[in-house]
Amino acid sequence: MRRRFRPQPRRENKNPHNINEKIKAREVRLVGDNVEMGVYPISKARDLANEQELDLVEISPNAEPPVCKIMDYKKFLYEQKKRDKAMKAKASKVVVKEIRFGPQTDDHDYEFKKRHAEKFLKDGAKLKAYVFFKGRSIVYKDQGEILLLRLAQELEDLGKVEQMPKLEGKRMTMFIAPKTSKK
Repeated sequence: MRRRFRPQPRRENKNPHNINEKIKAREVRLVGDNVEMGVYPISKARDLANEQELDLVEISPNAEPPVCKIMDYKKFLYEQKKRDKAMKAKASKVVVKEIRFGPQTDDHDYEFKKRHAEKFLKDGAKLKAYVFFKGRSIVYKDQGEILLLRLAQELEDLGKVEQMPKLEGKRMTMFIAPKTSKK
């Protein structure tokens, strides 16, 4: 049996603002650079926008009377998207780096991993240090806690402990956040 093609109804592009004929108020308050500010009947406001070959955009629909501005609406939307994108790019992204220890990690391995931890904190990343207990090594959980506390103490000048060592299943986890440098 063959399926029939059913065209989907076109989705109307929904603008966040009312523009031109979509404005329902009888009177509007016009603001902007290229117009004399004041309250105008909607027909006069639309005529002013048409004369300048621009759009009448309702900025504040809840005001009494609604506030409108004459502008190039497509250009306004483009600039708004550009601003939003720039703001998103500037927002700081938190990077979490992990370092894994065993409960009986020897000094050389500990120093090696501590150097990595120092580098991560200097680069501005958060550090998640954890001790993983395999099999019966869970009996050494006090050694794991001592190891993590020693790490926190030695990294005190670079970072601040966000979460003290906490046992969750077979892992004892601790978080260290980098200290912000004051310039």
